[in-house]
Amino acid sequence: MNVRVRLFASLREIFKSPYLEVELPDGATVADLVEVIREEAPHLGRGGRFHVTINKEFVDMDAKLHDGDEVAIFPPVGGGQARKKFWLTTDPLSLDEVAALVSAPEVGGIVLFSGTVRGVTGDIHTDHLEYEAYVEMAEAKLAEIGNEVREKWPQVLDIAIVHRIGRVDVTESSVIVAVAAAHREGIFDACAYAIDRLKHIAPIWKKEVTPDGDFWVEGPVDETSPPIVEV
Repeated sequence: MNVRVRLFASLREIFKSPYLEVELPDGATVADLVEVIREEAPHLGRGGRFHVTINKEFVDMDAKLHDGDEVAIFPPVGGGQARKKFWLTTDPLSLDEVAALVSAPEVGGIVLFSGTVRGVTGDIHTDHLEYEAYVEMAEAKLAEIGNEVREKWPQVLDIAIVHRIGRVDVTESSVIVAVAAAHREGIFDACAYAIDRLKHIAPIWKKEVTPDGDFWVEGPVDETSPPIVEV
């Protein structure tokens, strides 16, 4: 069978293409796919940490592949329709516009989190960030986070998460989370949970661009993260 693999961030740059066409025997697994990729790019070595998804769901090395599957491999994670609550955009973000998405007569409190681009981190001076995403999956994961928040904090009446992609300059917002409820109790924690969860499961990556060069920033990996494979 032939499998088309979508590549993102550092892997896309290594292969100089957003796609790989890989021929595999019937019944092949993710582990078999990874071995083929290693053969095609031996300079990758071993020990690199990446996520693999099949049809936009995280899988491990034992997952079987089938004809027609949409496979993606990527590093750990680093304009919408009317009333759409979870989306990615290349446009500048507005706190007022995101807050308006969750505002309603029954809402008595809205908590907003804005993640902004920092210009100085220790000895690193950042010129700007460049965000890349597996857009279709990322938007689905943002919505999934919204559902998780509602389950954990039943008092939450509404939630919106908007993330920017492309170039984002210092002091500009790269992500905004808005959580609304009748009262303030619990919604600060709900907002913090949403941004932490986003950094673990949303396939969005950032490249830090400095006067001395650029580099991809990998997100956190722990027991709450999706399965990791080594490429």
